[in-house]
Amino acid sequence: VVRAEPVVANNPPPAPPAPPPPVLPKPADAVAAPAPSPKPQVEAALPPVPPPPPPVKPADPVTAPSMESGPSAAVLAEDPTIKGLTAKIAANPDDVNALYRRGQVYASKGAYSLAIKDFDETLRINPKDVEALNNRCWTRTVVGDLQGALKDCNEALRLRPNFVDALDSRGLVNLKSGAVKNAIADFEAALRINPRLTSSLFGRGIAKQRNGSAQEGALDIANAKAMDPNIVQEFASYGVR
Repeated sequence: VVRAEPVVANNPPPAPPAPPPPVLPKPADAVAAPAPSPKPQVEAALPPVPPPPPPVKPADPVTAPSMESGPSAAVLAEDPTIKGLTAKIAANPDDVNALYRRGQVYASKGAYSLAIKDFDETLRINPKDVEALNNRCWTRTVVGDLQGALKDCNEALRLRPNFVDALDSRGLVNLKSGAVKNAIADFEAALRINPRLTSSLFGRGIAKQRNGSAQEGALDIANAKAMDPNIVQEFASYGVR
């Protein structure tokens, strides 16, 4: 018996399935970059810069009276007291009392130049008139002639030691010239003689404050103001604050 040959199929066996293609990474330049975050608006969040403050106006300096201060001679000539004293002086140019008194009135009205002229004439007639020396010392102090004022006060005190008015006036000279320790000494000497001399009490208070004793000075000033509420204005008129 002839064995039959096995029939061999002509179709090859199926190939195994091909593996899936590898996933390649996307090129870097093709990766979409994240959208940039917006720039923080720092400037907008800050408050607006305030305008610079206006310059501070300095305090007005203390203006001392001058020789030209006060009303004119023509205006003062109509004052009844001055008119009467002028008539006396016209009748007797060496009337020392009328000259001295008119000088006082001129000074009280702020006519310092005219006052000093009358005190000059008074002292020409009587160089040892301590009242005229003291008044000229005070008037010169007010207008800022501190050297001349000190000379007058020293002479008045030489002629009349412990002359309270001259001590008070010299205290003002020293206060205005910045010699505060000497001012304190003069005011204290005056207050020993007259404890209720308001100008010396107030002047000592100012001098003590300038010398560094603020509380003691404030006490003197308060006591002086209690005695005379106008004392602050009076010293301001002398150029002292």
